Amino acid sequence: MVALHEKRVRKCLSKVKGIERVEVEASLQKVVVTGCVNRSKILKALRRVGLRAEPWSPHNELLSACSQSSGEDEAEQEHEPSEAAMAEGAELAADKHVRYIVTVEKKKDSFESLVMEHIRLNGAYWGLTTLDLLHKLHAVDAAEVVDWIMSCYHPESGGFGGNVGHDPHVLYTLSAVQVLCLFDRLDVLDVDKVADYVAGLQNEDGSFSGDIWGEVDTRFSYISLCTLSLLHRLHKIDMQKAVDFIVSCKNLDGGFGAMPGGESHAGQIFCCVGALAIAGSLHHIDRDLLGWWLCERQCKDGGLNGRPEKLADVCYSWWVLSSLIMIDRVHWIDKEKLTKFILNCQDKENGGISDRPDNAVDIYHTYFGVAGLSLMEYPGVKPMDPAYALPLDVVNRVFLRR
Repeated sequence: MVALHEKRVRKCLSKVKGIERVEVEASLQKVVVTGCVNRSKILKALRRVGLRAEPWSPHNELLSACSQSSGEDEAEQEHEPSEAAMAEGAELAADKHVRYIVTVEKKKDSFESLVMEHIRLNGAYWGLTTLDLLHKLHAVDAAEVVDWIMSCYHPESGGFGGNVGHDPHVLYTLSAVQVLCLFDRLDVLDVDKVADYVAGLQNEDGSFSGDIWGEVDTRFSYISLCTLSLLHRLHKIDMQKAVDFIVSCKNLDGGFGAMPGGESHAGQIFCCVGALAIAGSLHHIDRDLLGWWLCERQCKDGGLNGRPEKLADVCYSWWVLSSLIMIDRVHWIDKEKLTKFILNCQDKENGGISDRPDNAVDIYHTYFGVAGLSLMEYPGVKPMDPAYALPLDVVNRVFLRR
């Protein structure tokens, strides 16, 4: 946790117009700001002097600080970019994003690298897929990447860990398979061993556990079906039971949860719709009902959220859009507003995309932002397959060898 330096905080906030009073309680990691100023301006001021809000204590109230005299209108404006801001972010800064991704990989001691150590293989998938979507996969050494991927492999089980020396899990196994697909190097795998690892995690009710410890989630159903399909080994599982379990997680609002009775969530919906698409079982979905739930995720600022009453987040540009495409209801949202929202979340100076405008960028949101633009056929970005979460040419190569 980064220490809260009172003098430094006061100095950087003193330059922000509209702030009437700043109260700093360093011992509680707490900052309270009073005045007519929105949160994004406060965060910008802090970042200019090298301060970051992300590593601070969750008790820090800087992120929820807002004007006490501006009312509800200010709260709405906080996440609704101005026309000037929209115009400023009107184009995809592709070269900057490529440089950001390549640079992050080299900064092994950075905060971002350290907090992602346990999911490094997922990070490799996000970053490398983004590079491929931007036609820049050649910016990395393919042989070096493949060697590192295989260093995360557990030959005794057939699964992959999130990093070298980490325990195997289907989540990292899918990322490994997807990255190898990007480089057309599935030949380095013992395909049946990997497939047996995944298939062995199917439970009697058709669900899948993530690893040997038994956690069950519809995410793992999608991950397992996607992995086995890419390896051409779907015959190793009981497909009917797998489909039946996913259908049992469907809710009255048309969405899907993590398990039977679980709350509908855009991320889980993608997993269930994607799994059913791979299984050829989309007929179980009420397309109009689910399509309506999904299109209601679009907020005033054009972005998409994951559940009702939540803020928009760039990552849902993928989770929601891909699901709408698979059920043929993507025309129910305003693509132009969503495109502007994603572009406005860019760091146009240093590259990368954040969850919301003016927040800190990361690899995760950079990938999902570019992937969302791909689904909307943004110029210069490769088309994505909405079910397999890979560039379309890669999926065609895997299944059609073309």
